[in-house]
Amino acid sequence: MSARRVAILLQRELLQGPKSFIFLWAIALPVLMSLVLTLVFGTLFSDRPRVGIADEGSSGLVGLARESQAIDLREYGSAADLEHAVRIGAVDYGIVLTEGFDALVTTGQPVEVTAYIWGESLAKQRVIAQATMMDLVRELSGREAPVEITINTIGEETSVPWSDRLLPLMVLMAVFIGGMFLPATSLVTEKQHRTLEALTVTPTTMPEVFLAKGLVGFIISLAMGLIILAMNRAFGSQPGLLALMLALGAIMAAGLGLILGSFARDMSSMFAVFKVGGILLFAPAFLYLFPEIPQWIAQVFPTYYLVEPVVRISQEGAGWSAVAVHVFVLMAIDVLLVALVALAMKRMMRLTS
Repeated sequence: MSARRVAILLQRELLQGPKSFIFLWAIALPVLMSLVLTLVFGTLFSDRPRVGIADEGSSGLVGLARESQAIDLREYGSAADLEHAVRIGAVDYGIVLTEGFDALVTTGQPVEVTAYIWGESLAKQRVIAQATMMDLVRELSGREAPVEITINTIGEETSVPWSDRLLPLMVLMAVFIGGMFLPATSLVTEKQHRTLEALTVTPTTMPEVFLAKGLVGFIISLAMGLIILAMNRAFGSQPGLLALMLALGAIMAAGLGLILGSFARDMSSMFAVFKVGGILLFAPAFLYLFPEIPQWIAQVFPTYYLVEPVVRISQEGAGWSAVAVHVFVLMAIDVLLVALVALAMKRMMRLTS
């Protein structure tokens, strides 16, 4: 296999792609749907999380919080005033700094802090507020300070907001529409125009063709997933872990696209298969729209192992330990798909020989 030939084929795919309606549709559809949904549900231009601080001493943390671009700071004279502000929804997250707080954290002594959360605040705003305050504490102390935060939720917690429920669906659309359709339609078009046989009589090999088309699907899939998360401000406190999940999802999408394109006779049959298979792909996201449905049902669908980590990381601030099992399951699915792509490629090699 020649890396140079793969690069030439990849460049060809990327240059010819924008001329195709499918290419433009795969990019525009997730963005347009995300714009419409986020405008309807008010998340695209939502403010930063409103954080309240009641400083009972003269903490330097307040000054750092004033300079932070991640939160909208509001200061209160007492813990009672802060608690009232949280109760009426004036702030999403409130924290009480006791006298001598700075001395304790700078010397590395354990500190107990009381925090209040408004029950109707968005999950991702809570995550951003909590992560920002902990980052500021580390900046203040110059070390990993042993701060224990006791969280009190004030007011009745609402069910998952629609803006949060729709995020998995938007991410799946972004990852799978481009990641699947671009390799699939490219392969079907090559077969219909008989240019695949012409390619394989040159020094170019079938594995190089498949790799180039798969890379196009992977690149577009990953890029669109990142764009949708950025539009919805849903990176949370673990952007690297989210990017890993999207990359694994992009491999799944590209693999499915190559398999679909290998076996589909024409565009009509390809879209017919996608109509049926799309139910399996997007089922976890549709189930997430309705929390009253038992969520364990989603675990039988392969895309659940992408949706669940994205939700946990972006909306709940989960780390590696919470999603490690999902990562390994997703890796196993990707390995299986790579094996199936290899079998599909061998079948096409026999057909074109």
